[in-house]
Amino acid sequence: MSRSATARPPGGPVLQDAVTDALRTAFFEELAEVGYGKLSLEAVARRAGTGKAAIYRRWPSKEATAVDLIVQVSVAAADTPDTGSLRGDVLAYLTQTDEALRHPLVSRILPDLLAARAYHPGIAATLGERIGEERREKVGAILRRAVERGDLPADTDLDLGLDFLAGPLYWATIVRQAPTDPDLFARVTDKVVAALAA
Repeated sequence: MSRSATARPPGGPVLQDAVTDALRTAFFEELAEVGYGKLSLEAVARRAGTGKAAIYRRWPSKEATAVDLIVQVSVAAADTPDTGSLRGDVLAYLTQTDEALRHPLVSRILPDLLAARAYHPGIAATLGERIGEERREKVGAILRRAVERGDLPADTDLDLGLDFLAGPLYWATIVRQAPTDPDLFARVTDKVVAALAA
């Protein structure tokens, strides 16, 4: 998350939002182009039009930079608007997440990050833990609202329900690379809602 231009870490310099934003954009463009293994902070700084010191004023290492920025984007993409119904919430979540996964940068970055799990277990574990926990908390709001409205029974298995929400979309978008199809989202939504209510 970018820090305010007026925020000053104890004993440290003011961090400018514009520089942070430029570094964030440059990081993702570099990651999409060369992958995590070949990514260097020097190249990110050059692409952002700033010095490497600007990165180290914000993040202590390449891994810390990657984790912080990827978690920010991934968690923000898990926002769940309240449509007033379980079906509406699930459909909105599937549509919104599909759009995020098909973004040109994301579609190039995600396979590399999944492959990096074998070579960079530290970053993979950190990303999995932080993204998993924070995204599940946000997306879990869909199911908690449904229980509060009476759309789902009070004893609904929320953890399993979250897997039901994510699984079909991941399979269709990442594994099968199926084209965007509103009818597919509608059918998946109906199946997910039926499974949750069963």
